[in-house]
Amino acid sequence: MNDQRELQGRAILAAIRKVLYREWDPLDVCDVGPEDTYDKQIGRIYRLLVTAPTREVIAQELKKIQVELIGPDYSKEKKLYSVADMLMAIDTKLES
Repeated sequence: MNDQRELQGRAILAAIRKVLYREWDPLDVCDVGPEDTYDKQIGRIYRLLVTAPTREVIAQELKKIQVELIGPDYSKEKKLYSVADMLMAIDTKLES
């Protein structure tokens, strides 16, 4: 991987991390917990984003992850679509 692609890859992962930690945050750890709280989910979300999914698909995946993390009861379900929009806005293309 060339230096430019590596920098782009790191920027993509950092952007996903920021959205998951600052906006999605189903465990309510933003600003009190470590920023890497949702790092295990970054690869899963990245792989989904590169397939150019709809916001519905992303929101459903986020909901599925939430259930895995904290169970079926989740009070912030309505914000999943806005988080999906933020994730879809991340340019996941790596330049050659």
